[in-house]
Amino acid sequence: MSDTPRALAGEPTGCGFDGWSPALRAEFEAGAFNGHVGQRLLSETDRVRVWEIRLAPGERVPAHRHVLDYFWTAVTSGRSRQHSGDGTTREVEYAEGETRHLTFGPGEFLLHDLENAGTTPLVFTTVEFTRGANTPLPLDTPRSPG
Repeated sequence: MSDTPRALAGEPTGCGFDGWSPALRAEFEAGAFNGHVGQRLLSETDRVRVWEIRLAPGERVPAHRHVLDYFWTAVTSGRSRQHSGDGTTREVEYAEGETRHLTFGPGEFLLHDLENAGTTPLVFTTVEFTRGANTPLPLDTPRSPG
């Protein structure tokens, strides 16, 4: 399997796990198969999962794994810090309404976290398509601490 950091927005500000605490590295190990790609599952059918993320400044979503084609929309503008499974750290600016679509081939995935690095609430809607190249991850797997 391969991690796909190319799918992340923003420019890298660190690589090779620079600045990662032992706790953060352990979280990524524990969350390597965490399918909770948002904080709250709003809706699920046999075709889609709709997630909400609402982060206060400094709040974060722990490490989680994307294996399904999906898109996210920034409901608010703001700024995040993201760590990805390959050791890259990114700072990302979002405009309200900005949307990004991501696709994954067989065995591809994206392992990352998301932290609100701004001064205002950061809100996203994420829609995963459950029919694709990869099997959806089960949601009964415990989430890593965040």
